[in-house]
Amino acid sequence: MQRLRATTIALAVTGSIAAYKSAALARSLVQRGARVLPVMTRGAQKFLGAATLSGITGEAVSDDMWDASFAGEMHVSIADAADALVIAPATADVLARLASGRADDLVTAIALCAKGPILVAPAMHPRMWGHPATQANVARLIEHGRVQFVGPVFGEVASGDRGFGRMSEPDDIAAALVAALSPKDLATRRVLITAGPTFEDMDPVRFIGNRSTGKMGFAIAERASARGATVTLVAGPVTLATPRGVRRIDVRSAVEMREAMWQVASPDLSGVDAVIMAAAVADYRFSAIAPYKSKKQGEVVSISLLRNPDIIAEFGAARTGAFPALVAFALETIGGAALVEEARRKLRSKRVDVVVANEARSSLGGDDASVLLVDEISHAPVPLASKHDIADAILSAVARRLV
Repeated sequence: MQRLRATTIALAVTGSIAAYKSAALARSLVQRGARVLPVMTRGAQKFLGAATLSGITGEAVSDDMWDASFAGEMHVSIADAADALVIAPATADVLARLASGRADDLVTAIALCAKGPILVAPAMHPRMWGHPATQANVARLIEHGRVQFVGPVFGEVASGDRGFGRMSEPDDIAAALVAALSPKDLATRRVLITAGPTFEDMDPVRFIGNRSTGKMGFAIAERASARGATVTLVAGPVTLATPRGVRRIDVRSAVEMREAMWQVASPDLSGVDAVIMAAAVADYRFSAIAPYKSKKQGEVVSISLLRNPDIIAEFGAARTGAFPALVAFALETIGGAALVEEARRKLRSKRVDVVVANEARSSLGGDDASVLLVDEISHAPVPLASKHDIADAILSAVARRLV
């Protein structure tokens, strides 16, 4: 969640019933580490109390550019302080005024003076959103190139009608803001990422698997997309939501994962610029899958297993040069120098560029982890951090190899 540290966000709320969602958005931004400067129109305060936003953000709400108690020009001061402006909800009226370049209230004056990205999250009745005048205003704002739209989405609005006009959810707006403020060092790059476990079926009821949650791979996919990459995520059986802007392919077994990855990469690997193998792929599968549930057979049962393909090693063997960049993971129960040694052994045997080495006891299941980034000549520790921060460290290592 901590993806907006050391940033200041101006959050402008305008007069829509969807303003109640702005409280959750403010909370999400604060949780991500941002300082949030709340700005409200008079209409917004009909739906959401200023005290609520002030309490969440710890900042006084600004609502009047003519406030005599403020020394200086309020719209300029807020625009200078803010790394980005988010207008959520954005009414049809404020879209019209933004498109016309008006500055007749604090929100539109800040927008004209903003130095960073401007994100708007429209909220209105579907007929208002679909009206030719509104669509003309949207087209003009897009043409200007200063405004990024987040939504609206299809759904039920306050009247009970359904259609496009519902405000995007707060977490989706926050994710779009994170992407807007992220470096774009992976722009034009095609990144293939795997995540989660694989399940190897014994019969229609039983399988063997592992404890991987997929959180690390999904964090890498989210951050790679935010940094401009075209991301394909091949995911084993997990319950995580697909990150914004990511193409997802769901698989179950190691063989299915292998097939999906080769289809994306193509046989000569020309379809990708980087492959990050964060999935915990089962080493073995059953030699045969029973069509019916297997019955108990005694106190001790022997099962026959076959070795699964080593997918990242196949990619390493197929690569003829330095591209694509290849990253493997080494989840071990050892630490210290032994962990580095095992990671480097894997790096050489699989012919990859980087191995992300970590200990199972400090990585599985949680939102934080500590890892080592091991290459041929060095190893760099990433101390206990969020998986999104670790994802950024991994992606920075990949970006350096793609220059």
